[in-house]
Amino acid sequence: MGKEIISISSNSERRFQGVGVSQGIAIAHAYVRGDVFIEPDKYSIDPSQKNEEIQRLETALEETKKQIHNLKEQVRLASGSNKEEAIFDAHLLVLEDHEVLDKVQNMILNDGLNVEYAFYDIMGRYIRELKKINDQYLRERVVDIEDVMKRVLVNLSSVEKAEQSATHDHILVIKELTPSDTAQIDHSLVKGFATEVGSYTSHAAIIARSLGLPAVVGIRGLSHQLHTGNTILIDGYEGLVILDPSDETLSNYKHLKQEKNKVLQKLKEARFEEPVTKDGRSIILSANIEFAYEALHAKENGAQGVGLFRTEFFYLNSKGLPDEDTQEKIYSEVSNNLAPDNVIIRTVDIGGDKIPTEDNEVELNPFLGWRGIRISLDRPEMFKTQLRAILRSAHSSSIGIMFPMISTIQELRYAKQLLEEVESDLDNEGIPYGKPREVGAMIEVPSAALLSSQLAKEVDFFSVGTNDLVQYTLAVDRINENVSDLYQPANPAVIKLLDQTVRSGHDEGIWVGVCGEMASDLLLIPLLLGLGFDEFSVGSPQVPAVKYALRKLNYRECKEMTKEAIKCGDEEAVLNLCREIANTAYPEIIN
Repeated sequence: MGKEIISISSNSERRFQGVGVSQGIAIAHAYVRGDVFIEPDKYSIDPSQKNEEIQRLETALEETKKQIHNLKEQVRLASGSNKEEAIFDAHLLVLEDHEVLDKVQNMILNDGLNVEYAFYDIMGRYIRELKKINDQYLRERVVDIEDVMKRVLVNLSSVEKAEQSATHDHILVIKELTPSDTAQIDHSLVKGFATEVGSYTSHAAIIARSLGLPAVVGIRGLSHQLHTGNTILIDGYEGLVILDPSDETLSNYKHLKQEKNKVLQKLKEARFEEPVTKDGRSIILSANIEFAYEALHAKENGAQGVGLFRTEFFYLNSKGLPDEDTQEKIYSEVSNNLAPDNVIIRTVDIGGDKIPTEDNEVELNPFLGWRGIRISLDRPEMFKTQLRAILRSAHSSSIGIMFPMISTIQELRYAKQLLEEVESDLDNEGIPYGKPREVGAMIEVPSAALLSSQLAKEVDFFSVGTNDLVQYTLAVDRINENVSDLYQPANPAVIKLLDQTVRSGHDEGIWVGVCGEMASDLLLIPLLLGLGFDEFSVGSPQVPAVKYALRKLNYRECKEMTKEAIKCGDEEAVLNLCREIANTAYPEIIN
C-alpha cells in the first residue's frame, strides 16, 4: 500500500496505488492541504502590490484572532473553568504587538518583500532573542509565539490559495481527513478524497461514502508528490490516483464510467420501492447524515427517515459550542424536510477520533478514554442544552434520541434521568416541547452487547454501531493501517455479539437496527438480514443499492445461512457463505 506504480504512458502519467474505500471516478484539479509547517518562500513583490500585501496580513491576523477566541471558548466550556484562558490570552497579545507588526509592514513597504516571508523573518528574530534570555518564563513563551506564527502563516497561505483552489471543483489531497476538516470544507466543491493514511473505516472513508464521493486512502507521501492545481483522476473502485492522466486513460475511464452509470441508473429507478425481501419480510431502511442539507438527499434516494443524525459536526464547525436556539433550528429543519418519517438524533459523540488534537489535551489512548456519552454525563449543562434543543424540535416533528458509547447500565439510566430533568425544566418554563418518539442506546462496545438483555429493558430500541464494536471486540484500531487486515467485521466473535444483541432486543419487544459500515456492505447484508436486524441505516448514496439487495434476498434462506455462520471458526468461512448468496441474488451490483 502506498507504492507508486511505474508510469505506463508517454506523457509522464504517474499512478499511485492505495486502497479504494468509496467507489466512483472523479477527475479534477488537486487541492493539496499539508499539515507540516514549511518555511515560506522569499520573493520581491511589485510596488503596486504593497498595500495589498499589508491588507492580506491584516486579514490573516483577524482570522487568527477568531480562531484563538474560538479555541479559548471551547476549552472553557469543556473544562468548566477559566484557568486555561491565560494561555490563549498570551497568544492574542502576540497578535497585538505593534512593535513586531510595524517591523513587518516596514519590510513589506521598504524592502518590497512578500508578506509571508516578512512576518516569518521578524517573528523568527523575536523568537531567537527570547531563547537567549536567562529567564524560564520568557523562554517558555517561545512555544506560544511559534504557535501563533504558524497559525498566521497558514492563514496567509489559505488567503492566497483559496481563490484558485478551494473555491472551485477539486479533489482534496490531505495526509488525514479529520472531523474538523470535514466540518470546514465546502462539500459542494469537493469531488473526491485522497489521503496518505486511513482504512475502510477511517473518517475520510466514512464521509466519502456518506457524500457519495470516490475516495482512495493509504498512499504515503502523496501530498509531497502532487501540487495544488495538478490534474488528477481518482478511481475509487481500484484504489488508484492518477496524476496527469493521458488521453488514452481518460478515454478508458470515460467508457468505464458509462458502464457504471448504467448500473446506477437501474438502482435509481428502483429507489422508491419498498425494502421488502422476496419472501415478505419488511425492513426499515434509513439514512446516516452529518449535515442538515443531507436530509433532502436522503429523501431523494428513497430513505425512510434518518436512523443516525451525527451531531458532533455542528460542534466542530461552530465558533464555540452551538447554543440551544441554533441546534433547535437545525434539528427542526431536518425533521421538517423528512416529515412524516422519523429522525433519530445521536447525542454528541465528540472524543477519540472526533476531536482535533490541537484543540485539546492529547489522551494516551483516546478510543478508550473520554468520549461519547462519558463527555455528556461529565458536562451535564452542555448535554442538557442539546437535549432541550432536541425536545423543542420534537414539538411538531417525529424525533428519536439515542445515546452513544453506552458501556454500563448506570450510564444509560443517568442519561435518561437528565432527559427527564430537561422535560421538567421546559414544563416549568412554559416552553413548548415534545417527548421523543423513541429513546434508544447504541451498542458499540462488547460490554453493552453482553448486557443487552438488561439494557433492552431501559430503551425503545438498539442501534448497533459496528465500526466501534468490531474494533473494541478485536482490539484493532480501525484507522491504523498497520493492523487493517485484522479489522474483520465478519469475525465469528463479532457475529456472536450481534446475534446476542438482536435476540435480547427482540425478547424485550424492541426493534434492533444497525447503523455502522457493515449495513452498507453488500457482501454482508445477507448476514445482517439473517441475524434478524429490523432496520438498516446507511449513507444516503448507499440507500438505493442496499434496498436493491434487500429486495433480491430471501429472509428464510439468509436466516439458515446465519445459523451456519455463527458456527464458523474464522472470518473467511463466514464471507464464503455470504458471498454465495450475494453473488446469486444480485451479481450485477456486487461484482
